Amino acid sequence: MTDIPGLVIFDCDGVLVDSEPISNEVLAVCLTEAGLPTSAAEAMAEYRGRLMDDVVARAQARLGAPLPPGFVDSYERARVRSFELGLRPVPGAAGAVTAITAAGVKACVASQGRLEKTELTLALTGLRPLFGAGALFSAYSVARGKPHPDLFLYAAAQMADLPERTVVVEDTPIGVTAAIAAGMRVVGYAADAGDEPALLGAGAVVIGSLPELPALIGLGPKRRERRQRRDGSGPPPG
Repeated sequence: MTDIPGLVIFDCDGVLVDSEPISNEVLAVCLTEAGLPTSAAEAMAEYRGRLMDDVVARAQARLGAPLPPGFVDSYERARVRSFELGLRPVPGAAGAVTAITAAGVKACVASQGRLEKTELTLALTGLRPLFGAGALFSAYSVARGKPHPDLFLYAAAQMADLPERTVVVEDTPIGVTAAIAAGMRVVGYAADAGDEPALLGAGAVVIGSLPELPALIGLGPKRRERRQRRDGSGPPPG
């Protein structure tokens, strides 16, 4: 990736906040209690990165019956309690976002989850101040969530930038597929080396740590200096 983007869109869960293990452990317990024995690993494989409506539909298909009334509310309450006890930012997330915005590139968050959940998880991990008041977006604001492109196109439009000038950072093949469908460049964050083949197969350029991101998208020190000179914000060449 050589062209400096105008906008970087971050997925939230699994990219900025290390919420996926917690969410899927809680989901596994709730599904098991509802009569569908599920391990945390199975929950990650089957439901990770999906809208809650899709999670419910898939679980009910496997169960062969409706989930109990109030299942989603009970799960979400249990998840919040677990977030409050142990949610952490993804290592290097704050530094990567700070480096991107310091270079004059816009940054926002686009998540499958509701805005209230994104606000909560970013606040709990200390990342919320890194994004502006209008820089959080939810799939619940568009007609279709990931793997469709609607959410990313909506976020770019709201941030006043073009798809071809946008880079998306995702941790799931579903998200990668959505970004490519939107005509955007996409970086796959593989916290676990086992995630890399699926991200590569979906079409992402893959990194194993977020501190790699700024240089990958053209924001290394030399490129920042050239950008400042083009913009007239840096010292003249010697």
